[in-house]
Amino acid sequence: MPSPKYHHGDLKNALIEAGIKILSKEGVGGLSLRKVAKRAGVSHSAPYAHFTDKQSLIAAISTEGFKQLYAELDAAVSPYASDPKQQLLEGAWVYVQFALNNRDTFHIMFSGILEKEKDYPAFVEISRKNFERVVDIVRACQDAGVLRPAPPEIMALTVWGQLHGIISLILEGNVSHVILDRFSIREMMLFAMNQMVLGKPLS
Repeated sequence: MPSPKYHHGDLKNALIEAGIKILSKEGVGGLSLRKVAKRAGVSHSAPYAHFTDKQSLIAAISTEGFKQLYAELDAAVSPYASDPKQQLLEGAWVYVQFALNNRDTFHIMFSGILEKEKDYPAFVEISRKNFERVVDIVRACQDAGVLRPAPPEIMALTVWGQLHGIISLILEGNVSHVILDRFSIREMMLFAMNQMVLGKPLS
């Protein structure tokens, strides 16, 4: 049996990390629990203590990613409970930073490779929790006159879509250096967000 490459008691996270690395290099077609076990340095049977198949591993990767994103979002916006506009700014910037700092996990979370999402209640719950937090921020901004009136869920989807589209283009290398050489990622984020903000722009 290969010597373990993980901290005692942290096998699940070691397998998740191994799965992220394999998915980032080989895609879902190259993922198997056997490969994950080999990369983590454990026996071929070890992953089955936590995952029934590779889809359950993908669900775990996505779930942990959304948990991390929520924790970072909550930490960033909580100090500004009375300032919805600042919450919007800080929340948007956290999303951008999360994507930049966790590129492989971010890609897996939004790749659509997880089949039958409803079979994984923990994933459904944390992804819903993230979106509801965005809706709450948007609703507060609407009440404060920062964002235009609209059903808050649709406005939240629009804000998220605007931000997600730009960061995805950047991560995929689809933004010209003509733009990248002139503007920082934060400047691009601010410009995108300010297309929806009423009154004084975010800065």
